[in-house]
This record gives sequence, C-alpha cells and structure tokens, in this order.
Amino acid sequence: MNLARMLKARADAGRPVRVGLIGAGKFGSMFLSQIRTTPGLHLLGIADLSATRARQALERTGWDADAAIAASFDEARRTERTMLTEDAQALIAADGLDVVVEATGSPAAGARHALLAIEHGKHIVMVTVEADVLVGPLLAERARKAGVVYSMAYGDQPALVCDMVDWARTCGFNVVCAGKGTKYLPSFHRSTPDTIWDLYGLTAEQAAQGGMNAQMFNSFADGTKSSIEMAAIANAADLKAPSDGLLFPPCGVDDLATILRPRGDGGVLEHSGTVETVSSLERDGRPVFRDLRWGVYVVFEAEPGPSGDYARRCFKEYGVVTDSSGRYTALYRPYHMIGLELGVSVAAAALRGEPTGVTEHFNADVVAVAKRPLKAGEMLDGEGGFTVWGKLLPAGTSLARGGLPIGLAHHARLHRDIAEGEIVGWADVAMVEDDTVRLRREMERRFSGTAQAAAE
Repeated sequence: MNLARMLKARADAGRPVRVGLIGAGKFGSMFLSQIRTTPGLHLLGIADLSATRARQALERTGWDADAAIAASFDEARRTERTMLTEDAQALIAADGLDVVVEATGSPAAGARHALLAIEHGKHIVMVTVEADVLVGPLLAERARKAGVVYSMAYGDQPALVCDMVDWARTCGFNVVCAGKGTKYLPSFHRSTPDTIWDLYGLTAEQAAQGGMNAQMFNSFADGTKSSIEMAAIANAADLKAPSDGLLFPPCGVDDLATILRPRGDGGVLEHSGTVETVSSLERDGRPVFRDLRWGVYVVFEAEPGPSGDYARRCFKEYGVVTDSSGRYTALYRPYHMIGLELGVSVAAAALRGEPTGVTEHFNADVVAVAKRPLKAGEMLDGEGGFTVWGKLLPAGTSLARGGLPIGLAHHARLHRDIAEGEIVGWADVAMVEDDTVRLRREMERRFSGTAQAAAE
C-alpha cells in the first residue's frame, strides 16, 4: 500500500500526520498502543469525558504519561507531545490537527463530532459505526462537499470487508455475499448486560481488567452489532440486506462458498449481492469446524456460463476451494485486530485523501426490536441494553414500517405495550426533536429514493 513509506517520509521531514482521538475506551486504547510506535503519526490530543480515564488509557497502553502529556495544544504541536482534554470541540478546532478519530461509541456524539470536524476542515475516521448507520450517507455527502475525507475505521469489520469487496470487483469478479463471523444462537437476542460475561466465558472482574463495557459487549452477542456492521457494509459497498434480518447460518471457512450462495444454487441466500453474518456455533451449541468467529469474508463467482469457464478452470488449477459447481469461491481473513489497525485509515485519509470504506448509499437500516414484553411507560435503553436489540432490514422496508432506528432507541419512553420480537416504531415512543433526530430525518428525506431502489 506504500502507506508506511509515505509516513516515514513525513517523519523524516518533521511533518507528522497529527491525530486527535475522541474517546479513550477499548477501541481508542488499542489505537493508542500502536500510534506510539508508528513513525509519521503524532497524537496531538485525546478528548474524553474524563481526562483521568484518558491518562489511564495512555499508561495502560505503554506510554510514559508524565513525559507524554502537554499543557496545551500549542505545546503538544511544538514538542510532539499529547494534550488531554474533556472538550472534544477544542480538540477538533486545534491548529495543525489533520485527522479526527471518533471513537465514543455514541451515535449522537459521533454525528456531532463528524459535523464539527467537517466544519473545521479536518478528515474524520468514524469508529462509531452506530453513527454511520444512523446518518452516514449524509455525513459522507457533507464531507465530500467540504473537500475532506469521511472514512470507516480500518481494523473494524466493515472497512475490512469493504476492502475485500473492492478487491473482488477490481479483479472482475461478481460479489455474491460479504460479511463476518460471530458467536451466535437464537437465544442470544435476549441477552442482557447482566448475562453477557457468561456468554464470553469471562468473570465480571476479568472484563473490568480488560476495560470492557458490559452493555457494549452485550450488543456483540444479542445480534445488534452484527446488524449494524452489516448495514454499514451494505451502505458502503452497495450490497443488499436480507428482507427479514440476518440468518446467522452456522458455517466454517471451507463451506462459505457452498452455504453463502443463492438458494437456487443450493445455498441460503435470497439473492446474490447481499450481506450476511455466519455463526461459529451449530444450532445445538456445538462449535462449527474451522469457524470464522473473529474474521471476515467475501464470496464471489466467476462469470456465469461458458464465458466463465476459463476462470473456473484457473480456480481448480490453483487449488482454490469452491462449491461443487466450481463457480463460487470465497476469500476470508481469520482475524480482525480492531484499533490496532486503525493507522491505515488515518494514513490513507491524510496522505492519499482516500477513505478506507465510505457510506454512499442507504440500502440497509437497523431497527429496534423488543427483547421481552415491554410496557407503556418503560424507557428504552438502546444498543446492548435490557429492552431492545437491533435487527437488520432493507432501508426501504424500515422506512415503510416506520421502524425506530436502534441508534435513537436510548432514553425513549414507550407510548404503548410492545410484544417480544415486535419492531418498535417512531410512533411508539416519545421522541425529543433534537439535532440528531433532525439529522436522521434529513438523511431519510435525502436518501429515501436510493433506499426504495435497493429494496426493489
């Protein structure tokens, strides 16, 4: 990719790419551990609601905090040290800052910080996928008009999958399906922050030592995060969402091309060109052989018919694993390293003016679904909580049904009883018309045409 060479040149010239990190949680901490050892990158500042937590994140990831922390942004820029602040707006506005990394995990904060970064002419790497799924097409459009990069975060699954999809299309292959693996059983949709660590095989103490947030990690288990990430991929790579949510088929790496092909050819897909998440567990709880729990994949095909015979013959000659027809095959990556890989996005934005995945469509959406019977007057607690989980739907379907986006299902009070498994609608909650809601409504109006086209 030549990014390391380009970063070294910046380091040698004394002009490092200056980065501001908003959010010193798990993802942010993983990035901190690597920016320290990457020539050509300078961490100008960290903004977190707690400056103490930001300092602890530095110490936890190998920094000498006493030596690293600057007293001001000006000092940080002159000495290549790092300013800690609880004011994200001040960090975004800091002179010399090139790239903002938004890693708060809050869709409202993520959207707000992205708009501020665009206003100040700073590139934005959006770690908070929830914000991207909620209003990403609009944020990306505004960034393009302002001449800055709005990018997915390399190391997280959506950007890695978009990279694989781009590879397949650049090679002239048709993308059949793309996605990731996870640990899933249908019962996990009812998981709560009180039960999550049992599913991960951890104690609460071990989770605390690792800086893991119970509600955030619960969203990984209950299906919400998979839905959000698949929506992000569909919207960035112009793929479709399944008509009624993810199937989570049990599937190992050797069977990707057999299971993730259209139903007419013996697979489980409604149609070609879709997203899906595969499970590392059989439905009876047994582990899948050679599972892809931590990885990502793309299923692609040689051109159908006689014109694709040569490519299919090449598959066979070079030992490519295919389905029985020899037409479908898959490329996979067994791991993703999350924030440890984020420097790729930062460098690509600053040095090439390119995103590592960017939302350009509104093909897919994620709506709130009741985890249990809910009563009128109850307060929804959002992604990974006790009340709702997020279900992937085509954006056109979500709009037609008036589904409440999972990114807005936090601190929203119900007007009526909701049955377990029922989609919560905008009309079912008392929604405050704040900036995030207005931005979402604007996005729906601007991109409803593409949503309808994708659903057809």
